[in-house]
Amino acid sequence: MKNDTEVTTFVLKGFTDNRELQIILFFLFLAIYLFTLIGNLGLVVLVIGDSRLHNPMYYFLSVLSFLDTCYSSSVTPNMLVDFMSKNKAISFLGCATQMFLDITFGTTECFLLAAMAYDRYVAIYNPLLYSVNMSPRVYVLLIIASYVSGISHATLHTVATFSLSFCASNEIRHVFCDIPPLLAISCSDTHINQILLFYAVGSMEIFAILIVLISYGLILLAILKMHSAEGRQKVFSTCGSHLTGVSVYHGTILFMYMRPSSSYALDHDMIVSIFYTIVIPMVNPIIYSLRNKDVKEAIKKVFGRNWFINK
Repeated sequence: MKNDTEVTTFVLKGFTDNRELQIILFFLFLAIYLFTLIGNLGLVVLVIGDSRLHNPMYYFLSVLSFLDTCYSSSVTPNMLVDFMSKNKAISFLGCATQMFLDITFGTTECFLLAAMAYDRYVAIYNPLLYSVNMSPRVYVLLIIASYVSGISHATLHTVATFSLSFCASNEIRHVFCDIPPLLAISCSDTHINQILLFYAVGSMEIFAILIVLISYGLILLAILKMHSAEGRQKVFSTCGSHLTGVSVYHGTILFMYMRPSSSYALDHDMIVSIFYTIVIPMVNPIIYSLRNKDVKEAIKKVFGRNWFINK
């Protein structure tokens, strides 16, 4: 029999107890969140509304934008409430739900970025057969597979983490329920959980990164065979933006989870996890749209039409 009482609620300690700094952070992250919503949902509407963007590349991009909206929304609203509230408690079920959603969207994005790299390879290697090789049956299957992988990965870690006992402390040194800070306050043996985290995330990252590297290796070969300088420039502008997004995302994931538990520094890890959960969803629309000619033309068309109607 345990003498300790099992924890039923957690307290998210966040960045700081300084009230003035909390208000500043509230407005900073509110601005980031609003920009994320406007940028990503705007891109989804743009892809749906403009017939020139009705192809698999932009369907993947719209799914990524929707995913980023959900990814940020799984964490940011609760964090904003905590900035302005003295009571930063979250229920056991609420914490588990937040972790499940965060891991689901994060893992799904990881596999979706790999699918987008494969899509670019198919489009560049044999553009004449692109619509055949990347038919609705293929790209819809890739999107579904990404979501199924995300849900499976999230279920594994959520069940493993919340099967532990939390009886020593209920204070999480974080702004949302993530795996490392929860393992840090558990009074159970977390050795198996740490091994599971390392190998599960490691396998996922190796698989996704290999797909990206192989796809871009083949794309590079295709570029070297091109005789048109304009064609090369178009490929570089399209693929460069995607490769930038992939590198930033996977780099932060690897830094966060692919380390021994002894090297965890929760304050630093909090900033890193905020970066890939909140900041990256904000910058993705910029990365994928500003260097894309078709998206820029669609934006000009929408704003130009609205300006004409207003006049």
